[in-house]
Amino acid sequence: MRLSTKGRYSTRLMIDIAVYGNDGFVFLKDVARRERISEKYLGHLVALLKNAGLIHTIRGPHGGVTLAKEASEITLKDIILAVEGPILLDDEEEFLEHQGVCGDLILWKNIRERVSGSLDSYSLESMALEQKRKMEELNYAI
Repeated sequence: MRLSTKGRYSTRLMIDIAVYGNDGFVFLKDVARRERISEKYLGHLVALLKNAGLIHTIRGPHGGVTLAKEASEITLKDIILAVEGPILLDDEEEFLEHQGVCGDLILWKNIRERVSGSLDSYSLESMALEQKRKMEELNYAI
């Protein structure tokens, strides 16, 4: 399994929306500034996340992006699947083609299920709460 920039930045985008959205819309330019990600790249990620039903968008001066579901209903797995596609280990597709020859198919299937389960155990809500906690610690330390 490889987690690309798309997966990492999409996670940061979704956490930012959960932290700063306050049941409203956030502007991509603000997310870009806070997360130090280009607004153009965020636009690409927004399209993927919108197609997956994770966010809503509104164009115009009062528009922006907001969560399409409660943060507690969105998992890290949902975000990764939306931008990365199915969760596979490196070369797993080729490996599965030869499954009759390989005796360790069950082992790799179990590992994939554990990775998937681990990603599913992190809700956007818990990630946003952790982000808020870290921000409060930094503000207190200053």
